[in-house]
Amino acid sequence: MHEFSIAYDLYSTARRAAIENKADQVKKVCVDIGEMAMVNPEQVRFLFETIIQDDPLFSGTILECDIVTPVTRCPCGYEGEEKFVCPRCGALPELVRGREIVVRNIEIEVSDP
Repeated sequence: MHEFSIAYDLYSTARRAAIENKADQVKKVCVDIGEMAMVNPEQVRFLFETIIQDDPLFSGTILECDIVTPVTRCPCGYEGEEKFVCPRCGALPELVRGREIVVRNIEIEVSDP
């Protein structure tokens, strides 16, 4: 179940950023998940919510997962969304985008000094 390790990494990344910026609360964590990353976003969200339960810094935090559509490129010049067979030449295209899992944004709340 690699979704747990992904959810935990999202939590620790957001927690580290919040502490470095002296945050009082983490409001939202926005993540881009490539369609070809072989990850279930709903499981990641559920596990993230389970991990943050006992951390007051994450009280009410929302995990927003956006799915990234694959982009492929072929030596013949084709660039598009076809993942398995190039529609121009029939070769296997190279996956350029769509396998990543990236924290895009972390919204935090910081009280005035």
